[in-house]
Amino acid sequence: MADDPTGVVVPLVEGKRSSTAVGRGVVGAAFAGTDTVGAQAAARETDWRRRYGDHFRRLVEAGLIGEDDAVRIARRGLDAVHDHLRFIDGDTERPLREALDIEPATHLSTSVVHGRGEPERELTIPYRGRRLGGDDLRRQLDAWVAGGAMEPSAADAVREVIEHPEWLAMPGRTMVVLGAASEMGPLRSLLRWGATVAAVDLPKRDIWRTTVDLAKESAGTLLVPVGSEGPIEDRAGADLLHDLPTVARWIASIEGPIVLGNYVYADGVVNLRLTAGVDALTAWLMKQRPDDLSLAFLATPTDVFGVPREAVEYSEKAYKAGKLAKVLRPAARFVSGGRLLKRNYAPGSDPGLNDSMVMQQGPNYLLAKRLQRWRATVARREGFDVSMLVAPPTRTRSVLKNRALAAAYTGAHRFGVEVFAPSTSNTLMAALMVHDLYAAKKPLREPWREEADKAVHGGLWRGPYDPRSALGIAVVLGIGRTKS
Repeated sequence: MADDPTGVVVPLVEGKRSSTAVGRGVVGAAFAGTDTVGAQAAARETDWRRRYGDHFRRLVEAGLIGEDDAVRIARRGLDAVHDHLRFIDGDTERPLREALDIEPATHLSTSVVHGRGEPERELTIPYRGRRLGGDDLRRQLDAWVAGGAMEPSAADAVREVIEHPEWLAMPGRTMVVLGAASEMGPLRSLLRWGATVAAVDLPKRDIWRTTVDLAKESAGTLLVPVGSEGPIEDRAGADLLHDLPTVARWIASIEGPIVLGNYVYADGVVNLRLTAGVDALTAWLMKQRPDDLSLAFLATPTDVFGVPREAVEYSEKAYKAGKLAKVLRPAARFVSGGRLLKRNYAPGSDPGLNDSMVMQQGPNYLLAKRLQRWRATVARREGFDVSMLVAPPTRTRSVLKNRALAAAYTGAHRFGVEVFAPSTSNTLMAALMVHDLYAAKKPLREPWREEADKAVHGGLWRGPYDPRSALGIAVVLGIGRTKS
């Protein structure tokens, strides 16, 4: 496996850098003390790249038993990531957990861009060519809940934000957006609402020219990390993979309460390296700023989650009433030996276990996303404000690059799943994050309930069928439309 041998890297195993060894080792360590059989099975797995899903699913199952088990899994998983991954600085290689001990040779300064626009004082969300606000938005929230695309708690939260537009500008806080150019990130919405945003992304001129122009036309204030002299677009940005200690010091220097938002993404093993590096940064900032740091994440819907009884009951009704019930389902199940169009849950499950993993995304992607969920679980128990939200299936560029997944998303509506446009998703999730930070907190002890709260899963949790058992048919139904 080719791997850039600097910055955050996966470890050497028999002369090669192996993300497979990381996956097995981290999952096995996460099971330790909770599920001995699960730990042994992960350690002995010889076909990790095809069978990883079984182990990631079992991790969630083991955490459904009680809060203590789920928290123990999260802590041990995080510890294993920081032990397994490495950080190379010059000729020195050390465990990732020591990366932030390095005193950087250079430091970033801050360039401030003040927007010239007027802030939006009403929450509106773009949807199918319209911008919905007020009663139109409330009706759409009702439609999403009725159609099973989001949990009722998500709609309730958005309604509360509608009633409190003063939250939109995030008063008293600076939002640090890691992965500022991300399609799923909140940067555009926050600047439009008049917030102060510290943006971190790669030092690429195109990224910063677009971001700076956006900020100038907005109502917000943009804080940009800059290095050498020259036009801001040419000296802005920072590389989280290689310049982790430098970025950490810059973020730590931002005055006032901050929200650290993790929206980074890369392809392949780089995504795991990048996400692990950001987690090291997060852990360091939690020690540096224990009193004024909050965290924000977006969980992928294509993972495994515990879901409430109400979602299971909704799914059961959809299974019995589905249009395919009397036509396609019996034939599909007969031909496939029962593998296609299976029930989403065993009847009466409480909680249910939703398995929406898309195996084509690979073990590195899933470990990276699970790492964020673990950090959210641990940070909450250490007293930090955390927004961890399940985001809907979305037609982002990274998704559309995968032809099979793009086709599946095109055909997904046949199975009760709504796939969102990026502009709808990122605005909706930004509003839900604002709610997490400013609305009154309600106690939810079990981590799986914390993750299920305000989930916008597009129907994957409430649809009639186990998502993977419908995926192949969705691909066939969608492939013709993706070609046209």
